[in-house]
Amino acid sequence: MPRGHLSYEERRTIAEGLLNGLAYAEIARRLGRPRSTVGREIARNGGPHGYRAAHAQRAAEWRARRRPSPVPAPPAATTDRRDPEAVRAFEELLTERLGGMPPMAARVLACLFTSDTGDLTVADLTERLRVSPASISKGVGYLELIGLIRRERDNRRERYVIDDEVWYHAWQVGTRSMMMWAETVRVGVDVLGADTPAGHRLRTASRFFDLLSTDMALAAEHYRQTFAGDQDTAGE
Repeated sequence: MPRGHLSYEERRTIAEGLLNGLAYAEIARRLGRPRSTVGREIARNGGPHGYRAAHAQRAAEWRARRRPSPVPAPPAATTDRRDPEAVRAFEELLTERLGGMPPMAARVLACLFTSDTGDLTVADLTERLRVSPASISKGVGYLELIGLIRRERDNRRERYVIDDEVWYHAWQVGTRSMMMWAETVRVGVDVLGADTPAGHRLRTASRFFDLLSTDMALAAEHYRQTFAGDQDTAGE
């Protein structure tokens, strides 16, 4: 497969493929490029609905001019070099911003998200959060219910695990919620009458939630095609 920078002609092929509704894999096949290259190119230049070949070419040329000379990579960060107070402050900030879920569930999720292993036991969580196992159980139960974490058996202990696709799963929860709203509001149209002011208002709301859920589902699929499980390393 060819390597190096995409050409303007290749970017035009990508734009035409998106316009014709081709999947990333098919566009990549026509170019003779890895799918990851095509996915990253589209993601950094407006996404599947906003990609423009000329704009993408100008952006690539601008990045090339700004690209600095290579420098030695810094040593990998280790937990020993982390400031415990800064870590705790970040966990508190993350918990605060995780709106829409019970406080304990948000605290558990923040702990899991900031752990290097991505998994913790009840004992780990009670020690970090200074709360009872019963409180941890309530938070874990909520996160399991909406599909953000899973349980794994480790000998006699249970471990609660979060993976790299946690935000994809969270997005799916939101998508299902939008679909439920659309279905619920459509019921109201039949009850109140489509030709009444209230029915018209509900029909407009239903169309809004339908469109929103469709866009969210497309965005999730775009993420999957671009990042999830993609082991290709070749690119620009």
